[in-house]
Amino acid sequence: MRDAHWPAGAFAAEFDDEAPFVAAVSALREHGYKKVEAYSPYPVPHVSAALSSHRSPLPLIVFASGVIGGLLGYWIQWFANAVSYPLNIGGRPTHAVPAFFIPTFETTVLFAALAAFLGLFALLRLPRPWHPIFEVDGFERASIDRFWIAVDARDPLANASTTPRALESLHALRVVQLSGDST
Repeated sequence: MRDAHWPAGAFAAEFDDEAPFVAAVSALREHGYKKVEAYSPYPVPHVSAALSSHRSPLPLIVFASGVIGGLLGYWIQWFANAVSYPLNIGGRPTHAVPAFFIPTFETTVLFAALAAFLGLFALLRLPRPWHPIFEVDGFERASIDRFWIAVDARDPLANASTTPRALESLHALRVVQLSGDST
């Protein structure tokens, strides 16, 4: 099984302390590497700031879905009450905007919430039961006491000869090449 996110040729480096880990992430970003991921046993604020290079499209997706949900909710009420089955009850108009407000609001919130929930899973490519870095011996310590940096092979600066040397020059304990397959 292949993971399209990490093709064969990606490299990972292990660090035993936070200081060289933070310095390595900063150095890689300064050298121009774009597709870098960091794994640590606890949140490291400087690393998060160094790696965040683009805004998530999730707010736009949630907003658009909310607008579509609101419009759809309003349209369903209008069509049912004013076009499909109009009833004149007590001289009330068939197209009553105040009566449509609360259900419209509810469909707006429903569509936005569903878009946020499903959009997050889609953007994070979850569930992902397997990742090439899971095959690296010792990677399980990333949840205990080790820090890891991975450079994607599709990065414009990634190269089979220069990337491992760049990671080793950042005082990594070891550098491994990710295979990209489950064997």
